[in-house]
Amino acid sequence: MDITKFIVSRRNEALLVGDYGSYRRQLSRRLLTVNQRLGRASPKGRKYAPKIPISADDVASNSEFIALLLLTAERAWAHALHMKSMHSADSSAKDITGSTRTHIISRLRKAQQTAAHLVEVLQLSTDKQDISHILLEARAYYCMLLGSSCFESQKWENCLKAYSEAHLLYKWLAKSRGATQGDPFSELLSSTVDPIIRYAAYQLRLPRTLSITAIVSRYLPSDDNYVQEVLKQDPYLLKEGPSTTKRSSDGDNKDLPKTISWRSRTVNIEDANIAQALAAVSIAEQKLTSLLSTSSEQPVKERAGAYDEVLLPSQDAVNATKTAIDELTADGVAQGDKRMQGLQITRTAVNYALVGWRVGRNRVLCGIGDGAHLDPDLSRKPKKPREDGVPAPVSSESKGKTVARLRERVALYDTILQSLDSVKELPGVSADQVFLEELGTKRSYFASLRCLAIARAHNISGNLRNALALYARALNLSSDPASQATSDATTEKPLNIEVTKTQAKSLHHLLEGLVAQHRALVEIDNLNADAARSEKSAASGSIPMIERLDEYPAHGADLSNLVVYPPRLRPIPVKPIFLDVAWTYIDYPGRAKKEQEIANGTPLVAVESIEGKKDGRKGWFGFGR
Repeated sequence: MDITKFIVSRRNEALLVGDYGSYRRQLSRRLLTVNQRLGRASPKGRKYAPKIPISADDVASNSEFIALLLLTAERAWAHALHMKSMHSADSSAKDITGSTRTHIISRLRKAQQTAAHLVEVLQLSTDKQDISHILLEARAYYCMLLGSSCFESQKWENCLKAYSEAHLLYKWLAKSRGATQGDPFSELLSSTVDPIIRYAAYQLRLPRTLSITAIVSRYLPSDDNYVQEVLKQDPYLLKEGPSTTKRSSDGDNKDLPKTISWRSRTVNIEDANIAQALAAVSIAEQKLTSLLSTSSEQPVKERAGAYDEVLLPSQDAVNATKTAIDELTADGVAQGDKRMQGLQITRTAVNYALVGWRVGRNRVLCGIGDGAHLDPDLSRKPKKPREDGVPAPVSSESKGKTVARLRERVALYDTILQSLDSVKELPGVSADQVFLEELGTKRSYFASLRCLAIARAHNISGNLRNALALYARALNLSSDPASQATSDATTEKPLNIEVTKTQAKSLHHLLEGLVAQHRALVEIDNLNADAARSEKSAASGSIPMIERLDEYPAHGADLSNLVVYPPRLRPIPVKPIFLDVAWTYIDYPGRAKKEQEIANGTPLVAVESIEGKKDGRKGWFGFGR
């Protein structure tokens, strides 16, 4: 079982989308599943019973007991880190004190004791063939948890001793596993172990010029059996030989680099950490060159992963340079001082080298010809042969997956362009006009590749006009790199930021062909559209669209036949006659009485006066005379 990979993968997956609290809950669920599978979980409805300690026989019979101990230790560690992160998130809180600090240290000690129990049971399980590697990984994990506990307790010397042993074991494991399988160990070293060693050394007021290797050599427990076994297998592991300096075939160490050059200037390297990091970069570059030359048929991801061996020491060189500049600044050294000027030139050189290796890694990930050629997806080839012996046909890749691969390339090109733009912010670059022109040429080359990838995505989607416009833009951008690129190198080197004349001309010729091809395709598409439009106009009887607004143009509107122009003289209906035929059949209030009076010939006023006289009374008050 690979203990380190088990731990690192779970931490990365959980912390990528959550925090230490979610990681702890995830570990609790996983612990319950493993306990149920091993028959150690308490049944529902019953009182909790203490579990039997795991023995060496259990580990020898089933490797899941190792995972059970690791999950238990990780859960306690995640609980401690969760409490610490919650306290750090509170801006008004001071240093962790009291019960919170005691609880954090208690959880870390619980994780440390669980890891110690794992080492103990693995020592008794001597029947496994790979017990040495598993035992060393478990011991390194225990030392790391022990150092975390001492770190929170502020026992700096014990913390340095524990992390020094962890550094030695992880370094040997990374070296023995190789470049491809040693990534988890290198990740733990760079992200967790080495920064804590630096901080603990700062608390003990050790000189900042001491390298990590020197600190580890000073505080490493020499009487430990694991340390003695590792140093017995690799005596140069703690010496400034294989890791930081060049060694000849005779085994003698050569001198560290004394100078570094940037453009036309050469400065001396006075800091030992910078010299060691640059020597490590040189050795890693040689290993990368030999690895890529002998394994040209490896998958793209494996060849790109080999660049990590150069990126790590390059980043160390950048960090060492920044540390040296910060120390001089803290000492009050002026910017015009010779030492500060030399460090600024060194900073520009090492940062440009780091950007170059990052760009080279992304170029490898883009594919053949920096992604200029749309290579087929070989992963879709059937792995198992057919039973009848006939080779199985390779299924074609769908348009959606092809567009997704092109989208990934565009993201890589964006990263490259951002890296190139970051170079302009380095000291002394903005004043070098010749270098800025060279940098602009490289940027045009990768911007042309970006336009090419987007144009291919439009071409697959059927947008020929957009594809032609992007191809033309890419052709314009590739004109300068094709004429101003550097000459071809005499020896094959790993891809980096440099663009050769062969690469630039190859891209330019490819784009010329694509532009000519798609101009013809767009012209054919226009002719077909005109023919379809004329057929549609003939089918509709040349009636303009303004007279057919009640019809929905399912195949698109004919914009060439909107109105009749020039207008012709033609009759159109204007002001239609409206007859109210219901007028003679409608009776209004009072109309029937008037009509009757008119028919009898008696005026309305006379009839009312006669009726009033018949019913009236004499006198004012109805009293007659």
